[in-house]
Amino acid sequence: MTYLKFSGLIVLIVVLFAFTSKRNKERQINEVLIEFVEEQDPYVNEAMVNKLLIQNQERVTNVGKEILVLNTVEQELDSHKMIEHSDVYLTVNGELRALIKQRTPIARVNAVTPFYVDITGSTMPLSSSHSAHVPLVHNVSEREVTEVFPLLKKIQKDKFLKKHVVGVYRNNKGHYELELRVYSFKVVIGEVEDLGSKVKNFKAFYQKALRDKSLDKYKKVSLQFSNQVVCTIK
Repeated sequence: MTYLKFSGLIVLIVVLFAFTSKRNKERQINEVLIEFVEEQDPYVNEAMVNKLLIQNQERVTNVGKEILVLNTVEQELDSHKMIEHSDVYLTVNGELRALIKQRTPIARVNAVTPFYVDITGSTMPLSSSHSAHVPLVHNVSEREVTEVFPLLKKIQKDKFLKKHVVGVYRNNKGHYELELRVYSFKVVIGEVEDLGSKVKNFKAFYQKALRDKSLDKYKKVSLQFSNQVVCTIK
């Protein structure tokens, strides 16, 4: 008796599985929902993402679940130069959901073909949807991005620098200068090293000169020398 009950249960499971599998294969995806995680500027929009979701020249909404390979869809999205990461999945209601995390630019390089540098130090193209409000970098090629990246990352993460710095310039000696938003003097960083000490010295100088109302007197402020701030008067 127990054997018959067990056999009947197995048959029931097989039938239910086959029925569910058939229904899932026949069910069409009825909606595509795209969500951008975190608050980010729209470097890639829903239309661009939806275009990437097209397979075999058909809209995703017309593709049966049985021929939709989610890993392939994610790979297609992740290969986009504006996208850092994606997560694509199907709901029980037949919705295709795509969670998108965009890449975050921290500087724009003014090259023959301009490009962004993102928070990881990788390059990314400009967006047709949005222009990032980030420092403009001059006289730097793509091969020199690794060299300047620690300085760009420091500017991005330091509230004081992020507020004041609008430009970065590399001279022929490989030394860097900063252009400020308000004041006309150049801040000479020199080589990209010992940035913590250099920024600390600059902040101390800035606060003192601000109190003395002397910031407009300078044309250059050099931080190249150890524990010193060397200023050149206009």
